[in-house]
Parts: sequence; structure tokens; C-alpha cells
Amino acid sequence: MGMDKDIFKKNVAIMAKVSEEEERFLPHSDSLLPSVDVLREIVDLVKVIVFPGFFDRRQIDSNIRSYHIGVNMERLQQLLGQQIELALLFANGEDTQPSATSNELALKFIDRLPGIKRLLYTDVEAIYNDDPAAHSYSEVIFCYPVVMAMIHYRTAHELLTMGIPVIPRIITELAHANTGIDIHPGARIGEYFSIDHGTGVVIGETCIIGNHVTLYQGVTLGAKNYKLEGALDQHQHPACCPMHKEDIPAAFPRHPIIEDHVTIYSNSTLLGRITIGHDTVIGGNIWLTHSVPAHSRILQGKTQDLTFNGGLGI
Repeated sequence: MGMDKDIFKKNVAIMAKVSEEEERFLPHSDSLLPSVDVLREIVDLVKVIVFPGFFDRRQIDSNIRSYHIGVNMERLQQLLGQQIELALLFANGEDTQPSATSNELALKFIDRLPGIKRLLYTDVEAIYNDDPAAHSYSEVIFCYPVVMAMIHYRTAHELLTMGIPVIPRIITELAHANTGIDIHPGARIGEYFSIDHGTGVVIGETCIIGNHVTLYQGVTLGAKNYKLEGALDQHQHPACCPMHKEDIPAAFPRHPIIEDHVTIYSNSTLLGRITIGHDTVIGGNIWLTHSVPAHSRILQGKTQDLTFNGGLGI
């Protein structure tokens, strides 16, 4: 027993010491960090406000609909204000006085809820129209994981445009963990956006996606690795000069631009700041690192039949 205590005592002392490496990773503030559980509740409140009757514990009677929405909205403002204050402290340190600002930002988000709702209903319509297996709009709202991903994304994107740190990324990662759909909150996505199935879809931070765009499972709208030769423009930054992460602005435009009425089929990968012209169709399993004009059809080469008959090939 004495030896056990010595081992515990020694390792507690080691683990409790803040190393130089750990010091670099610690947040600016010693205050509480934003709560993942509370942020999950915040998104749930957005869901029941935007889609009343679908995600409530009880079905809302139309006669008292405004009452329930008002109660949920008040709760949303209270929780969001608290979490914004923690996020501002997390990002900026104890020198800030964020209380008034956090309440104002929470109210500003409340004022944007009607716009978020409008966009989400266009997404539901697009998903329904794109999927013959969908029997009703209600089924799409209630069952489809892409709706959950878009609720998280559209909420997070609004918070990000308001200058709120940390929280938007937590919110989209909650959807990523639950649906397999990874949308960075910084991406700009237009109305009537649809993802069919969705598993494995990745949309990067500086993507710009137009209206009436459809993606299938496994699509990546990504960036080239800046560490690799050719990843950044050679004239702006020659390959002979090593590039460091801190030299690259966070919003450096490194992801694709997808114009209106584009369809991208499963497992295709589009990398870099390329433009896919409107009304283009990109087939499955395509690797694309250059722009294509409007009305393009990008398909794989024809498959070859290598079946051996009558002993040929043996």
C-alpha cells in the first residue's frame, strides 16, 4: 500500500505541474469555459422555435403556440447570453467586461431567428424535392440528419458573423459528431440547399455555395494542404520559403465556390479556390482542382470490361 501511495503521489505531482507546452494550449481566462451541454440545449431551443411541434416534449396546441415560442425564446436568450460571456472571456481574457455585450448579442441573435427559419424551410423543401423516397415535408424535418446538420450550421453561422468566438465551432462539431456531416460555420451557403444521405460530407471554412445546390454523401469541398508545394499561389509565396500556419489569415480563400443549381455526386473531392459554374453536374468519385464553366458535365472515363473468356489471360 505504501508503494501505491508513493506512485500516486509522484504522478499527481507530475500531472499537476503546468509544463511549457501545456501553457501554450491553455485559454486566456481562468473562468469557466462555455458548456457543451448548455450549447446543445441552445440548439434544441432553436429547433423547437423554428419547427414547433416536431421536437417538443409535447405537441403544441395552435391556440397557445405563441406562448410556448415566447417561453422558449426567453430561455434561449438567457442561456445564450451566459455562454457568449464565457466565450468572450475564453477568447479575450479577464480584461474584458463582456456582460452588457453578451446580452446585446443574444438579443441580436433572437432578432435573426426569422431569417434562420426562412432559410431552413427552403432547405427542407429542397431536400424533399431531391429525394423520391421522402413522403412528406414533415418526414424530412423529423427524420433526416441533414436537417439537424443545417439547424446547427445556420445557427452557428449567424453567431460567427456576429463575432462570437468558439461557440459556433462547438455547435457545428456537435452536428458533425451526430450526423457525420462536417460544415464549418464560416462557410456561406445559399437557400434551397440539399444533402442526400450526407455521411462524410465536408464543407470548408471559406466555401461559398449558391442557391439550389445538391451534394451527395462523401463530397469534400476542401482546401489543399498549405504545407505542400503548390498549395498556395507560387507567386505570392514561393515554394522555397516555408509557410507557417500563423502566416495564413483564418479566412484565407482556399475552398471552392459553387454557383447556383450545381449537383455534386457521391465521393467527389473538390480542392482549392476553384469555381464551379452554375448548372453544372459533377459525377461521382471525381478529383477536381481546377475551375469549370457553367453548364459543365464532369464525369469519369468509361469503365473497361476486363472479363477473361475461354481461358484468355491465364
